[in-house]
Amino acid sequence: MNISATEPVLKLDARKFRDAEVTADGEPRASVDLTALETLWFNTGTLCNLTCANCYIESSPANDRLAYITLEEVRTYLDEIAREEFPVREIGLTGGEPFMNPRIIPIMEEALQRGFDVLVLTNAMRPMMKLAAPFRDLGRRFGRRITVRVSLDHYTAKRHEEERGEHTWAPTMLGIKWLAGNGFKLAIAGRTRWAESEESLRHHFGTLFQAEGIPVDTGDPAALVLFPEMDETVEVPEITSACWGILNVNPGAMMCATSRMVVRRKGAAGPVVLPCTLLPYDPRFEMGATLAGARGAVPLNHRHCAKFCVLGGGSCSV
Repeated sequence: MNISATEPVLKLDARKFRDAEVTADGEPRASVDLTALETLWFNTGTLCNLTCANCYIESSPANDRLAYITLEEVRTYLDEIAREEFPVREIGLTGGEPFMNPRIIPIMEEALQRGFDVLVLTNAMRPMMKLAAPFRDLGRRFGRRITVRVSLDHYTAKRHEEERGEHTWAPTMLGIKWLAGNGFKLAIAGRTRWAESEESLRHHFGTLFQAEGIPVDTGDPAALVLFPEMDETVEVPEITSACWGILNVNPGAMMCATSRMVVRRKGAAGPVVLPCTLLPYDPRFEMGATLAGARGAVPLNHRHCAKFCVLGGGSCSV
């Protein structure tokens, strides 16, 4: 996140989010058990064609901290799913911009051929359109088993470009229309950073999509996903085990109850498994190299766990 020199920076409480077992106040920290591994994410690499104002994982044309995942590495985990009989139904592909990974089409095809649904997150700009022909062919063969979720941060070009940068609205809209015209199952990811109500956002996105002939049901929270902001300069509370009852939140609804993510760090010997898509860099959340070794409970020992998942109700999975 970019902060100008004139903006005050809040001094965050350094005692928070340090101990996996207890909070700064000595209360038992909340954790989430893996109830069933239903979605396996692969971070395809952190390189992206854009540098956004507040990217969740700081993707950019220069950030290669997470290397391109390879087809062979993906196959290893798909083999483990079959061997261990994990109930995975969906393979998620995120980045960076997944369509910058040179093996993205074969990776999707491998997952689809094995019977998984595929969810790919994209900005629908030039990297995707450069692969229009093979991607269209994949869509024709596998149809609605592919969901393409496009980042369209706001229903106006002005605010979308506040996040994505100048001249990003038109090519994204072009990509969305291309996806719709080719029959892809389409979803949109918006942001709530402008303090606008969910009702207003869904209404205005709906007006936009109706005018543009884009078939997205904005009343469906899986078709129009509205993500809470994760501002690391803002203080957030730690989540204790008592908070589940106080907040009336089900720990089984958290992303890490049904998901894991595979990443390959630049220079590493091989991939590692993490609990979710939001914590790609923190070594405290590495759960080993295998899915079998990543069955353990996840302590909510990061501000994103509190802000995005528990308090914000966010989830990257469908």
